[in-house]
Amino acid sequence: MSGRRSFWHDNSLTLAFGTGFFLVLAGQALAGHAEFNEALAVDGLQQLTLGEYLMSSDFAVDVTENWQSEFLQFFLYVFGTVWLLQRGSPESKELHKAGPESDRDQHVGDHARADSPRWAATKDWRQTLYSRSLGTVMAALFLLSWLAQSVAGVAAYDEQQLRQLQEPLGWGAYLGSADFWNRSLQNWQSELLAVAAMAILSVYLRQRGSPESKPVGSPHGATGVEG
Repeated sequence: MSGRRSFWHDNSLTLAFGTGFFLVLAGQALAGHAEFNEALAVDGLQQLTLGEYLMSSDFAVDVTENWQSEFLQFFLYVFGTVWLLQRGSPESKELHKAGPESDRDQHVGDHARADSPRWAATKDWRQTLYSRSLGTVMAALFLLSWLAQSVAGVAAYDEQQLRQLQEPLGWGAYLGSADFWNRSLQNWQSELLAVAAMAILSVYLRQRGSPESKPVGSPHGATGVEG
């Protein structure tokens, strides 16, 4: 019993947000299905079952356009915070630590500790790859989800074009279309705004007990300090 409690306690952040993700995705599927069938009814077309809607390009493009913007946010944030700073923000490194930092600071190579990941102690391509693995994976997930959005998007767009008896677009033409870039840019701007707001608001505002906030009593100018 204690082991089970320890597992839930030690992984509660991932489990809570993961569960929330599936619940919200289910809610989106139900709401999207109802909205999609309303549009079909207006056009006098046969409605889809929930299963058919879940396999449709319309559902896929709605999901993937949100995923790619989130992964873009974290990719830019992971890489950007290596060099970019914000005085007084816990989202920033200390002002004198801009850049990739020394091997001693990063505990790699000769400075690896006994409990360091194995690849951190190497001095070849494995250390180079592992030391950039988080940003690399986030970039890959962004590109893959953006590709998925473009494939699902052109299918959904062409389906709408055919309903209106208009000429469909190919994938290459869709990449330059207003629909593709409107879907992408409207999500990107919201993610960038959220990051900028978090970086500057955390200079002056506090949330007791959160690692995303400085300790309540820390001065506004304290940088890189987490609660």
